[in-house]
Amino acid sequence: MIHIETSTEHKKGVYFALAAFGMWGIVPVYFKSIEHVSPLEVLAHRVVWSVVFLAGFIALTNRMKEIYALFNRPKIIYSLAASAAVIALNWLVFIWAVGQDRIIESTLGYFINPLINIVFGYFIFSERLRPMQWAAVALAAIAVTYQVILLGELPWVALTLGFSFSIYSLLRKKIPVDSISGLFIETLWLLPISLAYMVWLLSNGNLQFINEDDATMWLLLGAGLVTSFPLLAFASGARRLSLTLIGLLQYIGPSIAFLIAVFYYDEPMNSERLITFILIWLALVIFSVEGLLVQKRKNG
Repeated sequence: MIHIETSTEHKKGVYFALAAFGMWGIVPVYFKSIEHVSPLEVLAHRVVWSVVFLAGFIALTNRMKEIYALFNRPKIIYSLAASAAVIALNWLVFIWAVGQDRIIESTLGYFINPLINIVFGYFIFSERLRPMQWAAVALAAIAVTYQVILLGELPWVALTLGFSFSIYSLLRKKIPVDSISGLFIETLWLLPISLAYMVWLLSNGNLQFINEDDATMWLLLGAGLVTSFPLLAFASGARRLSLTLIGLLQYIGPSIAFLIAVFYYDEPMNSERLITFILIWLALVIFSVEGLLVQKRKNG
């Protein structure tokens, strides 16, 4: 009976995780549909409506006491201010990249994110890297260097997204708070400046929320759901699955976005850029296989 329940919980975890990464994969389609709205206004709406949605969810699930308790722990609240600033930068660059037909480059950032985490572990926590980890990081470095030298461009969108998300993950791992409550506090920190910016736009007659058609208004209102739904699904999946499996499933999101960019939006993918991605994908294969082998040895 225990085995059956465990198996059922595992399946639920897989379904939730697939739903989360699938939603994250198609997020570019959502932001592409409102590319006529300035990235800063889209970001402001993402913050405001995330606060509204998360407040409702927290109230309905009787978790308000947990939120009130957090405000009695100022160290956590102030730490979440730092993570809020980092995730705001990540969101803004991503929204801008989608509107500038740079979805492919944005996916590169999320592909290299696990490799950046390895580098952070080495320099910040003095973690010793195993040979296969060194090989994966070296391939990623070669890929970025190749793009800089042969293509004459620094993939700053990818690097900004990759590094900012790694910094965000690092900060959140150090803060003892669950993902939903943490995101709620983070968006609360961002709420005043977001509202102030929207009021400023309104006073100048430039608030596109009311200047555009009804479809745009509803899409901007939905920014809170687009932000929160995948996170809720991920939180439900993560607590039922091993970190190893989550690590493998995380590539689903950028893979879906990559395919959408290439085959739906026809973003350019020449042979030079493809070589960059092939090197990154090879690095990720090495990274994933190495992780599985280490996990297998630990389990005997």
